[in-house]
Amino acid sequence: MNKVLDRSELEAMVRAGMAHAKAHTIDKAASVLKLPAKNYFDPAIFEAEVSKIFRRVPLLLAVTAEMSKPGDFKTLEAAGVPVLITRGQDGEVRAFVNSCSHRGTAVAVEPTGNARRFVCPYHGWTFSQKGELMGVASADDFGAIDKSCYGLTPLRVTERAGLIWGILDPASTLSFDAFLAGYDKLLEHFGFADWHFFSSRVIPGPNWKIAYDGYLDFYHLPVLHKNTFGEAMSNQANYYAWGPHQRVQAPTRDLEVFEETPPADWPMDAMLNGVWTIFPHVSIASFQGGGRAVMISQLLPGATVGESTTTQMYLLEKAPTAEQAVEAEAQFKFLEFVVQEEDYTTGFRQQIALKNGGRDHVLFGENEGGAQRFHQWVDRIIHTGDDQLEALFAAG
Repeated sequence: MNKVLDRSELEAMVRAGMAHAKAHTIDKAASVLKLPAKNYFDPAIFEAEVSKIFRRVPLLLAVTAEMSKPGDFKTLEAAGVPVLITRGQDGEVRAFVNSCSHRGTAVAVEPTGNARRFVCPYHGWTFSQKGELMGVASADDFGAIDKSCYGLTPLRVTERAGLIWGILDPASTLSFDAFLAGYDKLLEHFGFADWHFFSSRVIPGPNWKIAYDGYLDFYHLPVLHKNTFGEAMSNQANYYAWGPHQRVQAPTRDLEVFEETPPADWPMDAMLNGVWTIFPHVSIASFQGGGRAVMISQLLPGATVGESTTTQMYLLEKAPTAEQAVEAEAQFKFLEFVVQEEDYTTGFRQQIALKNGGRDHVLFGENEGGAQRFHQWVDRIIHTGDDQLEALFAAG
């Protein structure tokens, strides 16, 4: 990217991390939080989360790198809603409910592809990249309709920082700016719009909040992951927040790279380390595997309170050589193993124990401020009406 971006906020976080490292401290929450255990298994609470959160707030539906060319499209089901995302010949990203205006079935059935138009597989109605109804099969036999009234139902989308957000409620007027709270400007420093999409895979998981808690938690790293990578990891973290979005970062222990050079020369990859979470369902973590890389984990609730799915998307800063591709695949498989066999296996056990173990609450310590903030935002949004949602995010 050629755009010059303000680094001052990143530099301030580096300085804060350096100060904590030297003082052997972390920022702590005011107290220990008690969270009702039923929040993880009550079907009524789950239904409220799906309808009040996932179908009302912007969700990260795709990344620019996986649909960068005109005609590229992607389909997915998000919180029960079938979605079609397209990039038109004009370069614009658009999204629609993936449902034919004739009888409702999906007009695009492949997970990804490239198409100038979409032909419904049921009766052959044809739609443009802009969602317009272009043709009715056997139109003379079917009868007269106003085609301009029967395009695909549009969803609001925005493409920023190489990431694509959409809102599942077609009637929503919620401001993307209010929701993102400037967080997208920081994510622009990664330059994802120019990165290479390497691969993706889907992992089944437990309740979406049980799964998501782990992405906000360094406390478990040396324990749960002791046999894979955790022995070398700190269990401490500082949390930085922009509205409901957070950066999780260990206190800066490797100070030399920052102390021995002026801020203008600080390397961007070091300044962007840690985990960047996008409420309510995304984690971005940096790695070295096939070159500078990130894994973007897109977590979505499943059909029931005890189910979720996580799509892991592995992006490389540059297209890999053959040797780098082998390295990237090995790193990606390792990350899949860690999440599936350590994090989510533990999460499934946790889910069973909470539902059947008689414990009425769980605890989040003062050192787990990120998860505390996440659950507080979940509760606030659920209890906020449509007419006040914009103000909630604008207030931070």
